[in-house]
Amino acid sequence: MPRTQEHADRYTDALIALAAATHRPANVVNTAGRYAIRVDFEFNRYVLATNAQDGLTNDVDAIEAWHVAFFQQSHSVTEDELLAEAENEWLVDAFDQALDTLRNSGKWIESDAKFGELVKSPVAADQD
Repeated sequence: MPRTQEHADRYTDALIALAAATHRPANVVNTAGRYAIRVDFEFNRYVLATNAQDGLTNDVDAIEAWHVAFFQQSHSVTEDELLAEAENEWLVDAFDQALDTLRNSGKWIESDAKFGELVKSPVAADQD
């Protein structure tokens, strides 16, 4: 029996936190028999967040770390490409670390149109 709603109920706070951090909807998905929190982005990219080796754990008290990974979706037979990943005790910190890794990896896509996509934070100008 699908457990998507059960995990969505259990991880409401995590869904809200990741949605707030990304400014996008976050959903629980079942990918290859393991549950994860997923957020979709432009350019066929997405992020998956899990907190156990086999996806989302049933025991929220047993969570030691969140694993966040950015992927490039493949439209062929090959698996989606892992672009960046990070692990941290806190979900949003793991997301921020994975995002920084992606920005510094050379796989960051700079776009002329910035319609709500994840963009680099503006650098404050030095004021004398």
